[in-house]
Amino acid sequence: AMVLADLGRRIRNAIGKLGKATVINVEELDAMLKEVCTALIESDVHIRLVAQLKNNVKKEMNFDEMTGGVNKRRLIQKTVFQELLKLLDPGVTPFAPQKGKPNVIMFVGLQGSGKTTTCTKMAYYYQKRGWKTCLICADTFRAGAFDQLKQNATKARIPFYGSYSEMDPVVIAAEGVEKFKKDNFEIIIVDTSGRHKQEASLFEEMLQVSNAVEPNNVVFVMDASIGQACEAQARAFGDTVDVGSVIITKLDSHAKGGGALSAVAVTKSPVIFIGTGEHIDDLEVFKPKSFVQKLLGMGDIAGLVDMVNEAGIKDTAEMAKRIKDGIFTLRDMYDQFQTIMKMGPMSQILGAIPGFGDFMTKGDEQASGSKLKRCMTIMDSMSEAELDHDKPTQLFTKEPTRVLRVARGSACPQEEVRGLLMQYKKFSDVVKKMGSTKGLINPKTGEMNQNVNPAKMAQIQQQLAKSMDPRIMQQMGGMGGLQNMMRELQK
Repeated sequence: AMVLADLGRRIRNAIGKLGKATVINVEELDAMLKEVCTALIESDVHIRLVAQLKNNVKKEMNFDEMTGGVNKRRLIQKTVFQELLKLLDPGVTPFAPQKGKPNVIMFVGLQGSGKTTTCTKMAYYYQKRGWKTCLICADTFRAGAFDQLKQNATKARIPFYGSYSEMDPVVIAAEGVEKFKKDNFEIIIVDTSGRHKQEASLFEEMLQVSNAVEPNNVVFVMDASIGQACEAQARAFGDTVDVGSVIITKLDSHAKGGGALSAVAVTKSPVIFIGTGEHIDDLEVFKPKSFVQKLLGMGDIAGLVDMVNEAGIKDTAEMAKRIKDGIFTLRDMYDQFQTIMKMGPMSQILGAIPGFGDFMTKGDEQASGSKLKRCMTIMDSMSEAELDHDKPTQLFTKEPTRVLRVARGSACPQEEVRGLLMQYKKFSDVVKKMGSTKGLINPKTGEMNQNVNPAKMAQIQQQLAKSMDPRIMQQMGGMGGLQNMMRELQK
């Protein structure tokens, strides 16, 4: 599910082999670097950049000058991390929109790069985070462009502007921007025409639209499948209009993703988002550091914290207090599910936890999402008293007519309702166990304490392991994987 998963897996395996070596010497380092470089070249990264990375790592790792106590494995991982980061990070701070002001963002790119879809995804991304967002279709070249934007925008409930009769894109763009500025919109996205190739007429039109609307940011959308050719393309566009940032699309299906990402970094244009699928949610913020961390299986705990904050989970301390007092109801479980749904695709959440990068396949992710939705539908059919009951499993067992009522109300089989209650029982046992374990969760902040008695920690891990799906445990790397995850979360 993660972008460039294969590349990540191969680099992790190459570094992992070092962990098994008894002595780390120049030969071992060379063998590892050879594997890393082969993986990068096969992911279409330019051979010149790969050679640079190899030389830099070797320069850093001067074994003759190292003192005995140096942890070579850690140093190698750290150096590879820094070099991969250099490969993808142009070190340029991208444009950040300002709240309460109109931010005009103009999209440019070739036809077929996924520009119109990406406009909607970006509008949706900001709308979900509380910005007043709108879309303008200034593409009069492609038949059906306005229909596509209209359909996308209507589905996502985003206000839009366009015209079937006006043929001049400059007029539409200027009118749309003026109208939306008057109505105090904060994110005003202008979609422009694409062409089959970089024609003079395309650049001329782009320039005119740009002069008319004076965008705060010009976003260049490019298709990952062209790989290294991204560099020449980005330069050509950058020479005509002032490209402020880049979005790379179709990264989910292409082995050329490494080439696209590294080629854009060479042009010193910051990549702000990457498109990882066709769904409106399949747009990930691109932060090179987090991206490389995930690639190396190091996770991205800071990114996970951001996701949690964006999902608006402000009552952590309140929740921690309830759990400490041994309270965990069906409603609490519902709230947890809602939080997970808000945080976005499962693979994004799991990719942020160290060691979980390879954990979700696209199919699994959709299945997990729909499973959560079904559970929430069942809970929607429960009464307030049932949701807030401290022992709902007993309540439903004693009075089976409740199960029948909920099943009918949610149009689910009774077995599924019972299954949900069983799942709740397992979940609440673990949660209550964690709460009653002295000192594990700080009730003031709702965070895990760093120094928990190891015996207590082992006890909790056992509980968690018992309540988890065995397949999940296996994919996590068994008990060891679970322990690593707990350690990371404590950090």
